[in-house]
Amino acid sequence: MYLSKVVGSVWMTQKEKGMENLKLLIVQPLNLDRKLEGNAVIAVDRIGAGVGEIVLITSGTPAQRILGDRISPIDAAVVGIVDSFEVNQ
Repeated sequence: MYLSKVVGSVWMTQKEKGMENLKLLIVQPLNLDRKLEGNAVIAVDRIGAGVGEIVLITSGTPAQRILGDRISPIDAAVVGIVDSFEVNQ
């Protein structure tokens, strides 16, 4: 899992089977100093995150399992909206 900031949304009129009714967000990974780093990814969001929020992302098979038995081409999913976090360095 990793922390990311929601930087945008994706809308599509045509989707692959298994992706119907899924909200898609563009998320940018954050380092522990809350600075954007790495490549942005598109993540499924079923919990209602919005642009500007910090979220917790899971990827790979765990992201696909969030949808239960549904087979879908999901690589990343929002699993939480972060209220705050603290790092002691």
